[in-house]
Formats: sequence, C-alpha cells, structure tokens
Amino acid sequence: MDFKEVVEVVSNVIDGAGVLVIIVGIAAATVSFIKRWWKRDGSKAHQSYKVFRASIGRSILLGLELLIAGDIIRTVAIDLNYQNLGTLAILVLIRSFLSINLEMEIEGRWPWKQKQESLPGS
Repeated sequence: MDFKEVVEVVSNVIDGAGVLVIIVGIAAATVSFIKRWWKRDGSKAHQSYKVFRASIGRSILLGLELLIAGDIIRTVAIDLNYQNLGTLAILVLIRSFLSINLEMEIEGRWPWKQKQESLPGS
C-alpha cells in the first residue's frame, strides 16, 4: 500500500466518522427529545424543543468539522492543484458560514462575543 492509498483510506475513515457523528447525534437528540416529550409538562415543552435543536446543531457542527478535516487531508496530501484547492476553499467558507449561523442559533450570540455574566444583585 503506497502513501496515496493510505491517505485516501484515512480521509475516508474521517469522512465516515463525520457522517456517523451527525447520524448518531441526531438519533440521540431525537430519543432524548421523545423521552422528555412523553414526560412533558406544558411549560417545559418549549425548553425541550430548544434543547433538541441545540443538540442537533452541535452534532452537525462536529460532523462538519470532521468532514472538512477529511477534505483537507485528501486535497493537500493526494491531489494538490488549483481546482481542488479552490473547491476546498469554497467548502471551508460554506462550513464557516454554517458554523457561525449554528453557533448563533445554539448560543443566542455571535461566536466572537463573550457570554455575559449575570450581574450581582440582578
């Protein structure tokens, strides 16, 4: 097995791990949501939904990170040319855009803003 074949296998394993993280994360979030929904109290239904969305968002973010890592390894180690580099740049831009938007949805603030601590006495 030569270097390119090893790198291809490694990048495919990382891609598979990314897809698996997304699938398992969504499944776990759904099971957790359904459990909470069956035990629901009317006032907590909205909170359960928010936790469900945040869990799915985190799974997607982690899966995207792994998928991009696989693409970077494949592009840099196997076939580095301007077309593949351009494709990788577009993928990274899309991932960054999705990541920022998902972070905003999950945390309710921009990623570059610090969490505001609750003020004493409030």
